[in-house]
Amino acid sequence: MNLKNRETTKSVLAKKFSNLGDSYYTAKRFDSAYYYYNKSKEIFETEKDSTYSAYTLIQLARIQLTFGDYSNSEETLTEALPYMHDNLQYQVAANNLFGIAAKELKNYGDAVFYYNKILKTASDSLLRVTPLNNIANVYIEQKKYKDAIILLDPLLKSNLLDTLPYKKAIITDNLGFAYYKYGSIKKGEELMNQALAIRTSINDSYGSIESYLHLADYYQNKDYQKSKENALHAYDEATKHQSIDERLEALGFLMSHNQEKGVNAYAKLYVNLDDSIKKVRNNAKNQFAKIRYDSRKAILESIKYKGQRAEILLQLETQKSQKYLFFFGFVALLGGIGFIVNYYKSKTKRERLEANYTTETRISKELHDELANDVFYAMTFAGTQDLQNPIKKETLLDHLDKIYVRTRNFSKENSPVETGEHFEQNLKQMLHSYKSSSTEVIIKNGNAIDWSKVQTEKKIAIQRVLQELMVNMKKHSQASFVIIGFDLEQNTLRIDYSDNGVGFSQQLILKNGLQNAENRIETLKGILTFDSETNKGFKAKILVPK
Repeated sequence: MNLKNRETTKSVLAKKFSNLGDSYYTAKRFDSAYYYYNKSKEIFETEKDSTYSAYTLIQLARIQLTFGDYSNSEETLTEALPYMHDNLQYQVAANNLFGIAAKELKNYGDAVFYYNKILKTASDSLLRVTPLNNIANVYIEQKKYKDAIILLDPLLKSNLLDTLPYKKAIITDNLGFAYYKYGSIKKGEELMNQALAIRTSINDSYGSIESYLHLADYYQNKDYQKSKENALHAYDEATKHQSIDERLEALGFLMSHNQEKGVNAYAKLYVNLDDSIKKVRNNAKNQFAKIRYDSRKAILESIKYKGQRAEILLQLETQKSQKYLFFFGFVALLGGIGFIVNYYKSKTKRERLEANYTTETRISKELHDELANDVFYAMTFAGTQDLQNPIKKETLLDHLDKIYVRTRNFSKENSPVETGEHFEQNLKQMLHSYKSSSTEVIIKNGNAIDWSKVQTEKKIAIQRVLQELMVNMKKHSQASFVIIGFDLEQNTLRIDYSDNGVGFSQQLILKNGLQNAENRIETLKGILTFDSETNKGFKAKILVPK
């Protein structure tokens, strides 16, 4: 009952932090918003609240985008993906932010890919307007003006936007700019002026910035005075809305007109403003990184404290009942060996026999050769040594602690696989459990996989193989970065594993038990391939027919 109350209290506190983040975000106090969103996220993750975890991570990524921290924004969004499940609203928001980050990083193909993912889920014609416009903007940056026109022209000709002047002005302005760049000068000018007129009539002063910038570009080599007037209008509106990037773009046009003496003043203003925004954004990136670092450090220290406390309690309990522990532990161990061996011998004799037999042999060897020997040694030591001697007692307790840790790890690695509706969540939680202060684990999702339609034996094999890869990474690879990608290609499940560790030779791959993983996949009529060179990382690709 007390635990439940504490959990409820923690959830209430996390929601309070999230609401504070919303308030600061609305007030554009982004540093404070980031701090409280991050505190909220850490609690929601421990409470396993997927909905709020996804929301706070999306907000963190949105703030990172605001300050030009595009790469870290992509990492934050990737961290949010496992929490989204079937939440369409969060998926759309994440894909939109992925698209913005990719566009700003000049990864235009990725940007179009993410906007197209939104289109696949948008059945309503009106909901398709924004992603189509975003794709057109990418095409304009790539100078694919004809492709942009093909997307935008049907939107303007339809009656979709007749009651939405704000959106109609955006489409009209971008279409006009695309026509102008494509060579249809007159049509482009007409549409851009129409868009400005709409924005003026509805007092859309922020939207008018883009209209003035497009017209400044249009008149740049045709009418110096009109280009300058539009650039000045854009600069004034951008200043009013504190829009730094648009102010810099407007100053760029003003600097290009060197007919007047004032050009040097514009250049100086441009340099000062550019230096200022770079400094602000760099400071923000550093501050965000420090917030995340401090938060993770606090969590690790908490885990360390709990571990030390558990260790002390274990030692006290061991001193109280060590004779019983020796006897019953050894009997239980032998019984466990007999049970596991018997279980695997009586298990199905289908095509998985070879893989299961290999697993059985490995488990039996670990139990008998390692744990049994350790327990026997501990019993012998206890029976022959003076345990009143502090040094002898400490030696015994240290050995018992090692037996405990090894038994706990063994149990964790060989626990049953939950193959029901929570399979995907449990699988990704298992993978994330290998994340530590020295190793980052990132999960990337491609096309959605309906795990409910995947056979039980395939889900078990996939989880065991991924667990084998993660255990090998933890024990041998010394990797600081691990990426696992899930995708569905036609009727084939594809899972890509890669790390930046020391790699393995073919001989070590066999020695480290990965041959067993390969056997598991082959029995499913699948393929498991390894790609590794010493000191050049390790990659594995799993293909399993759905």
